[in-house]
Parts: sequence; structure tokens; C-alpha cells
Amino acid sequence: MKTGGNLLAVAAIAVCCLVVWFCASIKGSPKTYEVQPWITVPEYRTEAARAMDAYEHLMDRYVDLTERSLFNVSTDVREVLKKLDGVDQKLIELCARIARIEKTLGIEQPAASIEAKPQPTPPDNTANEKSSASPMEN
Repeated sequence: MKTGGNLLAVAAIAVCCLVVWFCASIKGSPKTYEVQPWITVPEYRTEAARAMDAYEHLMDRYVDLTERSLFNVSTDVREVLKKLDGVDQKLIELCARIARIEKTLGIEQPAASIEAKPQPTPPDNTANEKSSASPMEN
């Protein structure tokens, strides 16, 4: 019975090997697949990178705001300049009218012409510093 038991053991091992071989052949050879992702994953960004991007965006908005403000100021200055030119033209016309009226009435021009007042000079910062320093010394 030893030979029958050995034969049975060899047959069992052979059956196991065949089962394993069939399972491997059913599975087939390893296949490779090429996967093309349709979903994109956003890049990893640190908090510092996000803060810098936010700061750049804020500065871009500030520059745009400043440009618009300067454009509005220049437009306002142009309008004021036009009004001042109109006032200057009217003053010239008034001076000519007054001169004609004075000539018609025989009013003589004063001998000394009215002198223009000298423009005041802006105060020096050193004078302000001295005046602000003197009360402390007392």
C-alpha cells in the first residue's frame, strides 16, 4: 500500500500542479494598459505661494484704480483749465471796456501803476523746527 499511497501522493501533486498551471494560463500574460487621464488635478501650492498670488492680484487692482483716478484728475484739471481760460478772456474784455470808458470820460491814468504783490515764499522747515524747539527749551 505504500506504493499505492505514493502513487496517490504523486497524482495529487500532479493534479495541484495542473490546477496551478491552468489558473496561470487562464489569467494570461500580464497586459499593459495606457491610461489617458481626463481629470486634471490642481497643482500643490503652499500657503506662501497663495499669499504671493493674492498680493499680486491686489497690487494689479490697486494700479488699475490709481490709473483710473489719475485719468479722472487729469480730466478735472482740463475742465478747470478751460474755465480759467474763459475767465481770463472775460477779464481781458473787461479791461478793454474799462479803458474805453475811461478814455471816453477823460479819466487820466494814475502816474504810478499798481505794482504786483510779491509772491510769498514758502516757510523753511528749519524755521518751523526752531520755532517748535524753542517752547521745549523754556
